[in-house]
Amino acid sequence: MSEFLEIRPLTKSAFAPFGEVIEADPASMRLINGGTTERFHALAAAEATGEGARVIINLFRGQPRAFPYEITMMERHPFGSQSFSPVSGRSFLVIVSGDENGRPHRPQVFLARGDQGVNYRRNVWHHPLMVLGQASDFLVVDRDGPGNNLEEFFFETPYIIKEPAP
Repeated sequence: MSEFLEIRPLTKSAFAPFGEVIEADPASMRLINGGTTERFHALAAAEATGEGARVIINLFRGQPRAFPYEITMMERHPFGSQSFSPVSGRSFLVIVSGDENGRPHRPQVFLARGDQGVNYRRNVWHHPLMVLGQASDFLVVDRDGPGNNLEEFFFETPYIIKEPAP
């Protein structure tokens, strides 16, 4: 029987086992450009391993999902991190899981605000982009290069997410 997953707010502490939350953090702020620009420094670290690997910047346009939604699979990238920062300023869901003997454990679901992004560390199980409401654009930083940087796992019994509260 399928299990329903709770949606929790995205916070740095709750997400720490999986990567970093990308948001304007006053603790990391520095004034630059003669005091006209606030720089929120080193919010996440991109990872790209393997010969010929490089870090690239992409634009993804995600389509909204219908709810209730069944989580049937998770993926991870063994050779590089992957970050998602919303350009459209809309909330989205972040679904991650710890690893249990090479397989994803029970997923956790976070609601990211439109001013928050995430950086999944290398080898962290996560669900593909989960857009809410309408098509949304994301700035995505990840690895490009030789080697298979995608591993997928399909659950025997799906997990279910109810529609997030507005």
